[in-house]
Amino acid sequence: MIETVADMTPGYKKALLTQLTVQGDTELMSAPAYYLAARDAPTINSRIAVTAIVHDELGHANIAYRIMEDLGADKRQLVYGRQPHEFKHPYGFDQPLENWAEMVVANGFFDRAGITLLSDVHQNTSYGPLKRALVKVDREEVLHLRHGESWMKRLAKAGGEARDALQRTVDWMFPMTLEWFGLPDDLKRHSGQLAYRLKGLTNDQLRQTWMAATVPLCEGIGVEVPAHFDEATDAYVIDFPFPCQYDPNAKRWLFDEPLTWDQVFDRWKARGPMNERYVEMIQGTFGSVVAN
Repeated sequence: MIETVADMTPGYKKALLTQLTVQGDTELMSAPAYYLAARDAPTINSRIAVTAIVHDELGHANIAYRIMEDLGADKRQLVYGRQPHEFKHPYGFDQPLENWAEMVVANGFFDRAGITLLSDVHQNTSYGPLKRALVKVDREEVLHLRHGESWMKRLAKAGGEARDALQRTVDWMFPMTLEWFGLPDDLKRHSGQLAYRLKGLTNDQLRQTWMAATVPLCEGIGVEVPAHFDEATDAYVIDFPFPCQYDPNAKRWLFDEPLTWDQVFDRWKARGPMNERYVEMIQGTFGSVVAN
């Protein structure tokens, strides 16, 4: 187990900093997205619940950035010194969450993705300080997930417009979350994180883990998703050309317009419609919670 910078090779340190940057930025950028979505909460109690989630996410970002400080990074620079396009969070947190269905599906899908990724890191990382820090993060992320999944079930059971809004949200968030796990294994040329034991599972294994939880959830509440379990291969199969084009204004995937992964990376680098707004909020309203 690695405990200090003195124990690291330059390659190990670089891979760890990359991993922690994505981890911290993802937690950080979820806060303004969830905060704005909470305005559509159906009750005071549900709004309070999301406010608590926002607080947790800021705390999780602080944990990642604090560990990075021990590796020589400047936490204030990470929060205040970068331009919006320089943050390394998933494209999903550049999208507006415009109603309660989108808020709770984000908890159910995005936080499930976070748990999938961080649980793997927690179980397999060779860096001791991160392994210990993730005990608290994992426990709180499970609560966020439960919040999302319980509300998804409520909306599905309610029927009518509530159920329709749930299905519309799943239609764009399911493919969005599939992209979070990155390049398919047959296209990935190298993985320093695997080589240095900073994680244990490949991108495709992580994607399968996420689908193994998410597809049965949706099927159980009668919500359609473009994926199914194939008994012959004992794996989940994506039922559309993956990856493909996305229209952020309409929040609609264009399944008849497949893309290369290089084109996906170009879309990610260009960032999404809420990138600048969310970073402005972070560097104003929320930044002091993390940077101080």
